[in-house]
Amino acid sequence: LEEAAFQLQQIFRIDISIAFNILGIESMRAGHYKAAYTCFKLAADRGYSKAQFNVGLCYEHGRGTEKDLEKAAFYYYLAASNCHAMAQYRYARCLLCHRPENEWDSVQKAVTFLEQAAMAGITEAQAYLGVFYLRGPKPKEKRGLKYLLLAASNGDSQSRYHVGICYEKGLGVQRDLAEALRHYRQAAAAGSRDAQQRARA
Repeated sequence: LEEAAFQLQQIFRIDISIAFNILGIESMRAGHYKAAYTCFKLAADRGYSKAQFNVGLCYEHGRGTEKDLEKAAFYYYLAASNCHAMAQYRYARCLLCHRPENEWDSVQKAVTFLEQAAMAGITEAQAYLGVFYLRGPKPKEKRGLKYLLLAASNGDSQSRYHVGICYEKGLGVQRDLAEALRHYRQAAAAGSRDAQQRARA
């Protein structure tokens, strides 16, 4: 009986969190940012990862509350730790963009979260990792190309452009100008101005 009561409490807690999060989304759409933030916060404090992510967005963009990047990173971390893929990407970006100089642990932690998000299909994480591995302090060109190809196959025209650069310059792959041109043209057709210029050149 105690186990059944505990299970009911868990279901009720999750259902309430989902309801608060949905109310928050509807409030945000209606332009009621403070009400949205309050709803998200109530659900986030109950451990609901989608709401934790939404609270992070509120703090990052100053919607319904004051803009606070440290609090945004904290809520992204909570959601990321609960396997919320977009939160993993956002938290990693916070670590990479706002870390103290030479803090290698932050970079390693960020890369771990980025890779988790990329493997979960987050195109932004795939694109970011692709460029990170190509331009990082210790370039890993093959790994960078792998993530750029993933992002490009998910429709990211800028990643398709970078794949073209890899083929043009032989980064992580054998140099192949015809293949580079093919990628530039695909990226240009998807709206990349850089690719349009490169294809013409």
